[in-house]
Amino acid sequence: MKELFDIVSKECSKKVTETYSTSFSLATRMLGTSIRQDIYNIYGFVRFADEIVDSFHEYDKEVLFNRFETSLDQALLDGISLNPILNSFQETVRKYDIDRELIDTFMASMRLDLTKSVYKTTEEFNQYIYGSADVVGLMCLKVFVKGDKEKYNQLKDAAMSLGSAFQKVNFLRDLKDDYENLSRTYFPNTNLDALNEDSKIEIIKEIEANFSHGYQGILNLPREAKLGVFVAYRYYKRLLRKLQQTPAIEIKNARIRVPNTEKIGLLTRSYVKYQLNLVK
Repeated sequence: MKELFDIVSKECSKKVTETYSTSFSLATRMLGTSIRQDIYNIYGFVRFADEIVDSFHEYDKEVLFNRFETSLDQALLDGISLNPILNSFQETVRKYDIDRELIDTFMASMRLDLTKSVYKTTEEFNQYIYGSADVVGLMCLKVFVKGDKEKYNQLKDAAMSLGSAFQKVNFLRDLKDDYENLSRTYFPNTNLDALNEDSKIEIIKEIEANFSHGYQGILNLPREAKLGVFVAYRYYKRLLRKLQQTPAIEIKNARIRVPNTEKIGLLTRSYVKYQLNLVK
């Protein structure tokens, strides 16, 4: 039965989310039940594409990525895929009429990670951020507003800013792994061998500006989406504070984390603020 296969596909996307990201999984659980699965479906897709270019070092990544992209194209064309992650993703794409341009732009940025390791200009960096993060935020926004084009256009810029903030925090947190293990340098005009407090502060100021703009969008999200996105926002803001409080030399030598107990505390306080109508 096709219905049974679809159930299995969705469970796979949910499992990917829960396995790869406890923080994103916690935030997704705070979404309304009518949209929660679709966010799992989007996350499963972007996670698999990212894993190919970041993790499968003992295999030919380009071959694997090409196969994944071909399977994606076929899934979107046929409305089904024997890859359960792509099967659930294509269902969400069709359900909310997610623009193909967003998907193609994301895949183009992931493909860059196969060959490009240094981003020398702000233009290059912003283009990569748009493709790797902003468009993912826009895919999720399509789900949050349930395809309402007017609401989507109203919140589009804020969603992109929030996506940029999340991605830049990830880059700063993962600076050591990206630089040492993947030989990647994302932040332009920054010598990571000599990262100091001044350059770290400049990066953090830029992220804070993205957060400020993105927060205004959270306030105007539909009720089903607001709490989940607010929880993700609070988590990333806390991670940014930890990075701000950590000397630059330590950021280069260790991956900064928010402990699970602290994540639960953030979740609880966010829920209370939301219920008391203090998210404003």
